Amino acid sequence: MCENCTFTLGPTVRAFEESFAEYCGLRHCVALNSGTSALHLALRCLDIGPGDEVITVPMTFVATAWAISYVGARPVFVDIDPATRTMNPAELEAAITERTRAILPVHLYGQPADMDRILRIAAKHRLPVIEDAAQAHGARYRGRRVGGLGRIGCFSFYPGKNLGAYGEGGALVTDDPELADKARALRDHGQRQKHRHEMIGFNYRMAGFQGAVLRIKLRYLDDWNAARRAHAQRYLDGLKGLSRLGLPLVDQKLESVFHLFVIEVEDRDRIAARLKTEGIESGLHYPVPVHLQPAYGELGLGPGSFPVSERLAQRCLSLPMFPELTDEQIDHVCARLRAALAPPVSRPLPSATQVRR
Repeated sequence: MCENCTFTLGPTVRAFEESFAEYCGLRHCVALNSGTSALHLALRCLDIGPGDEVITVPMTFVATAWAISYVGARPVFVDIDPATRTMNPAELEAAITERTRAILPVHLYGQPADMDRILRIAAKHRLPVIEDAAQAHGARYRGRRVGGLGRIGCFSFYPGKNLGAYGEGGALVTDDPELADKARALRDHGQRQKHRHEMIGFNYRMAGFQGAVLRIKLRYLDDWNAARRAHAQRYLDGLKGLSRLGLPLVDQKLESVFHLFVIEVEDRDRIAARLKTEGIESGLHYPVPVHLQPAYGELGLGPGSFPVSERLAQRCLSLPMFPELTDEQIDHVCARLRAALAPPVSRPLPSATQVRR
């Protein structure tokens, strides 16, 4: 599989870059060692730094905010839409200041953000949009692949992702040749040619083996995503009618790839424990929003700052989701979840005669 691999970069990585750029409908892909590195380089390529602000959401994996902090900028959060669970465009414009340098929406759980409205606001204020598509490989917004809607798209190939490597991996995609050229130099110690370091760079190179793995797995991504969508529909059918349960949005213009199938439920921890006793594992994505993480305490954003994100964090529960799930397994999860949510059966108190006996 990897007879022509080099330890880092090399022909297998270049071949994957060409394939993934074409898949995203773009001209350039820069393969990296992680999705976090992709976000970091995206900001560096746009010359964002100390004193600048970047707008994103608090309901995401913390790496979204890390990248902003890595370049010395300040993350500015806007709340999510309760239906899409992605950036709420209605709150975006109010967050823009004279220091804002970019907008960074997150396609959370594989669901595309409302890119028409976000891009419209960004264009009005002449701001670049960086898409965090770490959970959304292959997702489409109005027929177009996410990652290719803004100025730069960022992906993670962590093994659990829809397109996962056999270790860490990531990529930056863009149609801008100058941004791609700068990202390639930055990932390789700031050099465009060996032994000539033009800028302070990083060791963000993808391993040759990972490029070989990803190029092969990319051929199957659309089939795997189709399986995930079918599984999601079976979950939705099996769980409909449960008033105490919040289910993912299905919108024809937002073609989710269901990296995760996340429900919302009160008493989440009890439900998760009950499912575990039935042999059903679940997950939390994410139980603490970024603005409430100790690392960002200096922002002074306490509980109540972003109520929709905080409510989702308190109620979110990820059910099993992977292409190889069977209908029987999904039906079993739905049945056990229904049982866990059922009100306790009330038993009549014993009569006085029964008590005397």
